[in-house]
Amino acid sequence: MLRIGITGGIGSGKTTVCKIFETLQIPIYYADDRAKWLMVNSPSLQTGIQQLFGKEAYLEDGALNRAHIGGIAFKDPAKLQKLNALVHPAVFVDGENWQQEQLTFGATYTLKEAALIYETGSYKMLDKVIVVTAPEEMRIERVMKRDNLSAEAVKERIARQMPESEKVDKADYVIQNDGQHSLIKQVLSIHQAILALKA
Repeated sequence: MLRIGITGGIGSGKTTVCKIFETLQIPIYYADDRAKWLMVNSPSLQTGIQQLFGKEAYLEDGALNRAHIGGIAFKDPAKLQKLNALVHPAVFVDGENWQQEQLTFGATYTLKEAALIYETGSYKMLDKVIVVTAPEEMRIERVMKRDNLSAEAVKERIARQMPESEKVDKADYVIQNDGQHSLIKQVLSIHQAILALKA
């Protein structure tokens, strides 16, 4: 079973593209969603996060105080690095367990959706990587709407990520989510190319 990664900068539209792959019955591991789930449900992760960000890292109902953590982590690269060092290994183990489960369902390939595939080195465990790209103004607009952030805050986050051009250079497949190219056609074309690798 092939392992395919799908990544792209913040606001590039990775989730939208994944939804199209889902209609083709491709199992998808949403690494960033699982990370959020683990941060709330893994006692060892909770302890580590509280040591880094204080008791305020969690709200009274036990939910993650994302505003508090984000406010600190995006301004302090050392703290962000420490947070990633806690979360990424936990997500890796969780992803491996999920991958083993998929073997029993007989899928031709699986997709791992994550914002940081090249940055964490997890691309080395994947057979191919798809990069979703979109013009920066579109990305800023999408994230402002989605996360209720200012343009400045979004630009700050974009600046902290690997440049999109670098991701595109490393990619095996590129999907342009610019409103000009059909996403469905691009997904189907890549789907056929991946199936052909197994032929």
